[in-house]
Amino acid sequence: MKQQCHISMIYISWALYLGGLAASAWCSYWIFGAAWLVAAPLAQWLYIRRFPSLSASMGYGRIADEPASVIAPAPVKVTLYTALGCPFCPLIEQRLESLQKTMNFSLEKTDVTLRPDLLASKGIRSVPVVEVLGRFLFGLVSSKDLAAAIARPIEPGLFRGQSDSNR
Repeated sequence: MKQQCHISMIYISWALYLGGLAASAWCSYWIFGAAWLVAAPLAQWLYIRRFPSLSASMGYGRIADEPASVIAPAPVKVTLYTALGCPFCPLIEQRLESLQKTMNFSLEKTDVTLRPDLLASKGIRSVPVVEVLGRFLFGLVSSKDLAAAIARPIEPGLFRGQSDSNR
């Protein structure tokens, strides 16, 4: 299974959270509502925090990173598209921030949770997505692949949104 979060699943998790609050308010279960208000975000936080050790048992495979062997400075703009509730987004963000220290690229982080207009215009259906020089890298990408994509200029014949593996 690809190591990424589909935007629809993130929206469903937020709908369940808000639905639990609405149901407890509708039925006047104020204590349950207060507990849900605290417990649901806490459970989400714990899930994201413990995800690397849970991913293999959930069918996502092992979370491993292949370090970049050659790191050269690249003064480019890198955009990271994330969504609140995605367990892969903090992992890719850590990898990019680590590479940024040595490669000197500018990193822009964009949360697309409440930005359906941006999702549609960029063709994003899952997160995390890294955009470098008009190319998109989808899912949890290794540091090695990130460094290669950031350091490499756009090749002739490589269309926007097309990865090297799709050629």
